[in-house]
Amino acid sequence: MASTDQRVDVVVVGAGLSGLRAAVELETAGLRYVVLEALDRVGGRTLTVPSYPARDNSFIELGAAWINDSNQSEMYSLAKEFGFKLIQQRAEGDSLYQTKSGNVSTIPYDHPCPLTEDQALEFQKFLEKFSEYVERSDLDQPYIGPDAKELDSMTAHDFANKNLGGGISTTLSTMLTRALLGVESHEVSALFLVDFVKSGTGLINIMGDLEHNGQYLRNSHGNGSFAVGLARKLKRDSLKLSSPVQSIVQTEDDCVTTTHSGVAYRSKKVIVSVPSNLYHRIQFTPNLPPSKLALSKSSMGFYSKTVFVFATSWWRDANLSGSFSSEDGPITFTRDTCVPDLGQFSITCFHVGEPGRRLAQLSSQDRRKVVWSQFRAAFQTVVQSVPQPINVVEKHWMEEPWVQGNPIPVMKPGLMTSKDGKRLWEPFHHVYFVGAETSRVWKGYMEGAVRSGARGAKDIIAQLAVLSQL
Repeated sequence: MASTDQRVDVVVVGAGLSGLRAAVELETAGLRYVVLEALDRVGGRTLTVPSYPARDNSFIELGAAWINDSNQSEMYSLAKEFGFKLIQQRAEGDSLYQTKSGNVSTIPYDHPCPLTEDQALEFQKFLEKFSEYVERSDLDQPYIGPDAKELDSMTAHDFANKNLGGGISTTLSTMLTRALLGVESHEVSALFLVDFVKSGTGLINIMGDLEHNGQYLRNSHGNGSFAVGLARKLKRDSLKLSSPVQSIVQTEDDCVTTTHSGVAYRSKKVIVSVPSNLYHRIQFTPNLPPSKLALSKSSMGFYSKTVFVFATSWWRDANLSGSFSSEDGPITFTRDTCVPDLGQFSITCFHVGEPGRRLAQLSSQDRRKVVWSQFRAAFQTVVQSVPQPINVVEKHWMEEPWVQGNPIPVMKPGLMTSKDGKRLWEPFHHVYFVGAETSRVWKGYMEGAVRSGARGAKDIIAQLAVLSQL
């Protein structure tokens, strides 16, 4: 073992929003701590870059993109504290929809797809029945709800067929799991999906772009600046970038956390702020219990983005929302991501689930070619000519070795109601686990991340206070 050259009260593994929020709590409590981050930057699954190489005053999001000012109170408070200007997501104009056969049609902004009169009734029933399951589920202990066993015995696809009437409900369930989780509906437990929606305050809120909804506000300063702002609150030299953790060794009284470069830190407690699917990349001694190892086998959703930056917002002039959805990809859906006050005009294309995985098999050059071809063909059904973008930026989160996907690891049927699935939040001796997936509310979102970080740190602070009195 490497010689221990630093002693602290707490080691925090990971400088995403959850790890940084935990560290801020430790700083406020006057504890000694160090934050070890594998990447060469802070922010984890938030990533903001300039919209154009020559500009440093307008940005695009390659990671987490939205907050709201009501039920995401932690993120909104940070935005106000840091003085960020928030702008509303565009939620007007016509949207475009492409079927598997390639036909593109214009639909109202608030429609998920083209609907006949009968299908509109089916859609409404889908919303009502799904929402009934969400309402009955238990937010704090989802594995004990009245429908828990039944829902965890089937995939979201089977749930839509059996419990929600099939038909258009099956299509909607796939759209839902792709958009929210980056997976196909047959790849995730129905209970996991219901709980995820519950954590986002309901189906309408988690899918919508209006007030109180999950996609209501964007940060004109870029969401990567949230992590930068939190990092500035920490003690100087307490944050170590490019320091991936290799091992965590626990004894009866303390822990030794060692990085890949051989630097070791002895601490009373450790906060692990990495997704559960990456637990296996850290060597734990003693080994993690079966419950944690089972969780590490959860698969992270597939999410990637291509952002087209333009000289003008030409689609707005044509009364288009900038929203385009496709049943078969490579673009799954798009959103208008302009910041007009800063002269930034962009549409972000999301490639998620199976369409995203297929796209990822191509070279970077071929990816851009097929995405642009689909994008231009779709919008040219409405506008006479789609101008060439002035910049194109893409991000494939599976290529990040210390992230390996977005937005959250998902559970297959049977895990949530097992003894293993019930222990996602439990500490392992001196090691505590945080991260967006461990939050009770807004799982997988920035809001869930900061809440989980605060929760983990406060648990440790309370525990250390008790120990100091013994």
